[in-house]
Amino acid sequence: MNKMRFLAVPALAISAVALAGSPAMAAHDGTYSSTLGQLNGTTGTGTITLDVAGDQATVNLQVSGLAQTFMDAPYPHVQHIHGGAQGVCPTPANDANGDGIVNVAEGAPGYGDILTTLTTSGATTPAEGLNLALGGQGGTYSINRTITLDDATQKSLAAGTAVVVVHGLDPATAGVPAEVFSSPSELNPDLPLGATSPALCGTLVKAQMGAMPYGGADTGVAQETGSNAGMVALGGGLVLAVAAGGTFAVRRSSARA
Repeated sequence: MNKMRFLAVPALAISAVALAGSPAMAAHDGTYSSTLGQLNGTTGTGTITLDVAGDQATVNLQVSGLAQTFMDAPYPHVQHIHGGAQGVCPTPANDANGDGIVNVAEGAPGYGDILTTLTTSGATTPAEGLNLALGGQGGTYSINRTITLDDATQKSLAAGTAVVVVHGLDPATAGVPAEVFSSPSELNPDLPLGATSPALCGTLVKAQMGAMPYGGADTGVAQETGSNAGMVALGGGLVLAVAAGGTFAVRRSSARA
């Protein structure tokens, strides 16, 4: 018995030293995921997993079935981690002006401002929020990279209010007239409303120890059909040619989305 007691003392001491020398786990560290729900008539789907340690996050975003091509060019989709609000996705009830599209201004009270832009490469700051050249290209794409999270994003993850939003509607399924789809965006009047409005949305849910979260945010948005338009990418921007006759030149821009 004395021998067992003698051996236990150094063992406990070694454990205490090991714990003291280990880096402390931050409140936001862990694995987050979401199955993205559909908004504004999109027929697309998406999933995201975020493995977070300190200010580093490994992103695995998979998107398919979004608006794919216009005028034989890939449709650019931008996506972000939003936060600092209620941590929820909008529903059709948030369409305050009744134009048939829940735009960014109408969705932001629920999901908040851009905290991190999920770009395909390069910078991930809010300033890249409407950088079409760094968005996903086409209707099916993935983003797999490790990025640095700023303090605001880390706090939003810890609070459970971080929301992923993918933007860019398909004019064929948005369910609104061409003149509504192509009207100026509230974020940047040089961009069409449909190109900046949210298509997919989901709240990031932290996995419990030893388990992965299942499912994601249910937006409750019914799929609809609508008018046709065209969009063509030109260098860092794109052009949206609407069936009703209007043409919008889109340049690379930075804004909240």
